[in-house]
Amino acid sequence: MACDQILLGDIGGTSARFAVLTGDTLGPIDHLAVSEYGSIIDAIDGYLGSRQDRHHIGAAVLGVAAPVESARSTIINSQWVIDAAELRTAFGFKSINLINDFEAIAYALPYLSAHDVKPLAGGKPSPGGSMAVLGPGTGLGMAGVVRRGGGITIIATEGGHATLPGTTSREDAVIAHLRRKFGHASAERALSGPGLENLHSAIAAIDGIAISSRTAAEITRQALDRSCPTCVAAVDMFCAMLGTVAGDLALMFRARSGVYIAGGIAPRLVDLLAQSEFRARFVAKGRFQPYLESVPTAVIVTPDVAFLGLKSLAAATTFQ
Repeated sequence: MACDQILLGDIGGTSARFAVLTGDTLGPIDHLAVSEYGSIIDAIDGYLGSRQDRHHIGAAVLGVAAPVESARSTIINSQWVIDAAELRTAFGFKSINLINDFEAIAYALPYLSAHDVKPLAGGKPSPGGSMAVLGPGTGLGMAGVVRRGGGITIIATEGGHATLPGTTSREDAVIAHLRRKFGHASAERALSGPGLENLHSAIAAIDGIAISSRTAAEITRQALDRSCPTCVAAVDMFCAMLGTVAGDLALMFRARSGVYIAGGIAPRLVDLLAQSEFRARFVAKGRFQPYLESVPTAVIVTPDVAFLGLKSLAAATTFQ
């Protein structure tokens, strides 16, 4: 028997977002703070609360900010364990589809409209070409959309944990500082909310500046109003490094239809990104610079865009 309603969820390290899909209609999206719940079961139970229709929800499609193996995942930045079998037992769901959260955003890419994105630079998307998405938030997610023979294949990755490349001696010094602190300097150590804080503290240490630690929101605000030179330097480096990594991703997926930036940070910096070194770094790939100059780049500005992908996946899935 087909499910009357489907629970959709986008589970990150900081926020868990839920909505109920009824037919083709997506209900309101609720945001829950992960820190206020001990487990995913507690969060879903809190979201469903006393909903009169909770027993009509027969399936779930959940995007989670971590690798999914054997229908199970551990959210790295919160330590929530999401287990499909446990959720079926707890809520009586007939079926649960667990995917990576950036896999969900990748499913949304073919459905984006001009209102959903703010273009940065590049040409028009190549018809039928592949696409890629990356997004700095609590962590750094990446995924690809590969088109072949009229169909698409979504490829989830853990590219945020690949080694962070340095392009200048200044960046090399910052990466060396991160390596001393963390052992491995991944892209996520710089290109995320905590990563922006890491860049800020590393630049201050390298420059011999005694400065108090700041949150990513404070660094962003003081960079935008130009009130803190170290914050400006941190955000400038963040934008440049993001361009380098985004260009690498474009080459890996041959993303002639575009590279999109998602997550909670980029929409706040969209004007600064457009004026920064992002695009110059994106195309600075030696002999392949002409190849990349035509690849469009854009920031996804619509909130909760993963639900476009979750809805698409739910519609294409037969729940029994």
